[in-house]
Amino acid sequence: MARYSMERKEAVLKKLLPPNNRAVTQVAQEEGISDQTLYNWLKVKRHEGAPVPGKNRPDNDWSADAKFAAVVETAGMTAEELSQYCREKGLYPAQIEQWRQACLNGPENSEKQSKQEKRQGMADRKKIKQLQAEIRRKDKALAEAAALLVLSKKLDALYGIDQDEDN
Repeated sequence: MARYSMERKEAVLKKLLPPNNRAVTQVAQEEGISDQTLYNWLKVKRHEGAPVPGKNRPDNDWSADAKFAAVVETAGMTAEELSQYCREKGLYPAQIEQWRQACLNGPENSEKQSKQEKRQGMADRKKIKQLQAEIRRKDKALAEAAALLVLSKKLDALYGIDQDEDN
């Protein structure tokens, strides 16, 4: 297993992170380092809080730093360049615009949004609780119906009552 110096690791990571954002496979071939090693380095960097872009990341998985980095990175792009950037990152241009507005509006709107999110979260938890109670009730009713069916079949078998003879 090869060990890499911190200087080399940082130099390689600079190629992968903004503003360069080069492909992992391409950098791996150039540097002679396995793809998995580079992905692990990026994962560590992401856990350290660095704005590490990645493909197919849902909007809510992006940290505030990564969102800000994306806004700064796309500030001077044309619509076509922005579309290309968004395709590479698994985003929509509308998300970038929403993040840009959030950056411009500052903390006062984020407080309002956090209050709305808390209220929505509470409403969601209440709805989930209601649905879980309904599922428990229906499970009990289904178990009771199954038990009654089994008991009626046992009773019929015990007394030798055939369903065809009743008609």
